[in-house]
Amino acid sequence: RCWVHAAAGTLSAINRGGRTVHLFVATRNTRPFSHLRGFRSTEHRARHSSTMSRMNGILTPLHLLIAATAGWLNRQQADVIDFLVEQNRVLLELHDGKCPRLSDDQRRRLAIKGKAVGRKGLFEIPTIFRPDTILGWHRKLIALKHDYSSRRGPGRPPVLVEIRELVVRLANDNPSWGYTRILGALDNIGHVVARTTVANILKENGITPAPERGERTRWRDFLSAHWDVLAATDFFTVEVWSPRGLITYYVLFVLDLSTRRVEIAGITPKPDGNFMAQIARNLVDYEDGFLRGKRYLIHDRDPKFTEQFLRILKDSDVGNVKLPRRSPNLNAFAERFVLSIKSECLNKLILFGESSLRRACSEYALHYHEERNHQGLDNRLIEGEPTSGDGVVQCHQRLGGLLKFYDRAA
Repeated sequence: RCWVHAAAGTLSAINRGGRTVHLFVATRNTRPFSHLRGFRSTEHRARHSSTMSRMNGILTPLHLLIAATAGWLNRQQADVIDFLVEQNRVLLELHDGKCPRLSDDQRRRLAIKGKAVGRKGLFEIPTIFRPDTILGWHRKLIALKHDYSSRRGPGRPPVLVEIRELVVRLANDNPSWGYTRILGALDNIGHVVARTTVANILKENGITPAPERGERTRWRDFLSAHWDVLAATDFFTVEVWSPRGLITYYVLFVLDLSTRRVEIAGITPKPDGNFMAQIARNLVDYEDGFLRGKRYLIHDRDPKFTEQFLRILKDSDVGNVKLPRRSPNLNAFAERFVLSIKSECLNKLILFGESSLRRACSEYALHYHEERNHQGLDNRLIEGEPTSGDGVVQCHQRLGGLLKFYDRAA
């Protein structure tokens, strides 16, 4: 007998004959089919009685389980599809109807999935891209499948990397050289190329033609051409303890760019006009001035470099080169010295009084010239030569062992 409950759910299943039958899930509190309310006519009860009789003959508990599982899965998939459709709507709203940029791999994946859905199906769901766009990507995939351009034989051989690098080098080293001049220089070393090849190489590397390139002098070219007559100067500050508390001292130094020699020109808490004028006189002194033989002094736009300071230098044939604003990289050697003296010495000391600051700067200057190797000079010393022989390795110390130097005993 088939037992049903008034609140029981209805499941659909396909019987062996291909017909759809309705399954009534019963519970413990059920009544016989003949007492179920809702069947008002005898004909209605007879029709359902016939249906239930056929079900009793072909259905088993396994059929009920399969039908219940299929209904649950179908509901789950419908919920997932509803979520994805709503998510697409939200994405469209976020982009204000504009299509986001996709990579080739993303287009390929959407094209494959979109082809399976079809043009009609894509129109029925809200998509970020138009259906015709997705199908167009699919057509491109088909075209790429039949693209045999990779099987073609090699065409005109490319220009050798060595020639490309050489053309760029010649153009950078010689700003006034044009295409024909560079072509002649290549011919002198055994490379035969066309004039248009030289032009294309320079264009690919962002190098302007000779007339424009020759009018602008690069900072590196200026330094190289005037290396032996250039000096640089700058200030750095140090905090020093005194009976009145911390006082800021200004240290002025001058650097010879060609040899990397450094002169601590002055130390003061108040770098006023009189102080700077006296420093200028010391630097251009006829007998032992640090700027003897120099023609240009590079400095920033600090107002402490007064007009009187610059006039005294100019009277001694030392011109000044003011750097652009906020360009410390153009005075890189001076900035590197500031980093060295602070990181290797001053930042590791607590200084009491001006005398302790002067002693620390003096000791570091000696160490910098005679005991410290410099990468910009091929890791050599500025003054002196490294010791050799079989003597015992000994260590020299400055500032209580803060600065060390090793050599061999004579």
